[in-house]
Amino acid sequence: MSVFDSFTKQHDYLICIDSDGCTMDTMDIKHFRCFGPCMVDEWHLGEWRSSILEHWNEVNLYTMTRGINRFKGLVIALTEVNKKYTPVDGIAEFAAWTKDTKELSNASIERKIEEGAHPIFNKALAWSKAVNASIKELPPSEVKPFEGAKEGLAAAHATADVAVVSSANHSALEEEWTRFGLTDHVDILLAQEAGTKSHCIAELLKKGYDPKKVLMVGDAPGDKDSADANGVWYYPILVRHERESWKKFTDEAIGHLTDGTYKEFGTECIREFYRNLGQQ
Repeated sequence: MSVFDSFTKQHDYLICIDSDGCTMDTMDIKHFRCFGPCMVDEWHLGEWRSSILEHWNEVNLYTMTRGINRFKGLVIALTEVNKKYTPVDGIAEFAAWTKDTKELSNASIERKIEEGAHPIFNKALAWSKAVNASIKELPPSEVKPFEGAKEGLAAAHATADVAVVSSANHSALEEEWTRFGLTDHVDILLAQEAGTKSHCIAELLKKGYDPKKVLMVGDAPGDKDSADANGVWYYPILVRHERESWKKFTDEAIGHLTDGTYKEFGTECIREFYRNLGQQ
């Protein structure tokens, strides 16, 4: 039985909401303390630590590549290291794999290693596992929702069905959202196990929603791509302006969605989204 089978449409409107970096203030801490530092340690880049971590954060948090898959982000960072600091053996082979593979995951890398792939794949796997272990060690007290997110969810749930659509793993997602009482305002929780964000939105649309009565709330270009692929509206939570974004969602976006005037409002929000990530 699919997770979608247990979901029943109750309202004319549907609001899909991302978790990490959108509802939960988790992206910065994971990149600051886990992703970048683990790369520096695995490739022994301590001599250039500060500038390398600054570049990692710029790529993964503050530009149009925000939210990029971890292995694609690794390629960008190591390519920079290879050009500016020290040779990275195997970077061309690893970059080619990220472009060609159908599955960017630890399991996919393990299969490459079994096939006798370049040793950089062993290092990438060790890095990815170290990142996961490091994330598990983050203090729960430092993982919390953005200010205004809970109020925004409650306002959305008053007039629409609400679906969490996230690429996080289900157990972590459920634990975090339950701990802060956010699941009180959610009808279905869709994590990476349910499929891509685009796939999840497509499955939800099969319940009978008019795409023009569906909104995807996210913080990264990939979230907008998932909305565009399904012909639904997009509302951005702006990095470094999350509190203001959630207030605007509660005060304006929901109303524009339900009174049929979202197009012009949403277009301006997307312009602001691009400006915020450095693209004019």
